[in-house]
Amino acid sequence: MTSAAASRIKAGIVGGTGYTGVELLRLLSQHPQVELTAITSRKEDGMPVADMYPNLRGRVDLCFQTPEKAALEDCDVVFFATPHGVAMSQAKTLLERGVRIIDLAADFRLQDTQVFERWYKMPHCCPDILAESVYGLVELNRPKIAGAKVVGNPGCYPTTVLLGLAPLLEGGRKLIDTSHIIADCKSGVSGAGRKAEVSTLFSEAGDNFKAYGVAGHRHHPEISEQLNALAGGPVGLTFVPHLVPMIRGMFSTLYARILPDALDTDFQALFEQRYADEPFVDVMPAGALPETRSVRASNQLRIALHRPGNGDQLIILVIQDNLVKGASGQAVQNMNLMFGLPESTGLTHVAILP
Repeated sequence: MTSAAASRIKAGIVGGTGYTGVELLRLLSQHPQVELTAITSRKEDGMPVADMYPNLRGRVDLCFQTPEKAALEDCDVVFFATPHGVAMSQAKTLLERGVRIIDLAADFRLQDTQVFERWYKMPHCCPDILAESVYGLVELNRPKIAGAKVVGNPGCYPTTVLLGLAPLLEGGRKLIDTSHIIADCKSGVSGAGRKAEVSTLFSEAGDNFKAYGVAGHRHHPEISEQLNALAGGPVGLTFVPHLVPMIRGMFSTLYARILPDALDTDFQALFEQRYADEPFVDVMPAGALPETRSVRASNQLRIALHRPGNGDQLIILVIQDNLVKGASGQAVQNMNLMFGLPESTGLTHVAILP
């Protein structure tokens, strides 16, 4: 495969009609080192992409094709913006042709196949490829991602929770009570995807606020697997997701109890030092109150710390755009690393306000 510096990266997208698919198209169509080569959809075969997504008129000239017609094997990288199970069914064939894979679903997120099968109700058909895949949270796995052939793009909720807690757990730190951490998380309706469901109809989701998945959510085992690895042992997590009546945006409020021996820790300095060189993680001034609109349509994730009364309760506020840093932007960030490009290439869009 030619180096990214010598030629443009030929990119294909499987499943381009959903929200993460159109975000990939938006980002990749402006990427200076990418040539969009193929975009697939069985239902919309032959339809110009710009007919479905008029924001891409003049930017994307491709038509949707069935996977059989699309020349995916001629791509350098293929993104799967598909339901769970699709990427693993096509991974072997693509890898044999030298194509790298970035999956935005869950096929390559969980290393334990039994856990995957329990939560996603399907067998994992390529555990050998899974074992070689890399969890694509750049800020935690940068060196591994750079050499990866298959990357499992993290879920949106896990991105906020893991980056919000990583500085407290890495390196065997004993700063917080790891037996009971609370993640109180909220997402815009686009996180549910573009499929038609009663719960996401405007009359159902508008002017409403609700918790869901309280008894168990698919992102919980993903978060737990990564937290356990960070902490070097079991971490107790209570994770409750909520649906808020906005299109895009995610806000996670994390609660951790500071251990007695760590009460003198300067947590603001700890976070600032940990993320000082991260282009897409912004540690805000102490006591700041981040708003989801400050990251809308950008690949930025913002963190703010609170410690009421300077006591033993640490509150971490984390915001991101669930479709960008929480999905497609993070996938492009992974691609940049895999092809030796500067990490921020094609991702420096400023957030949209108002």
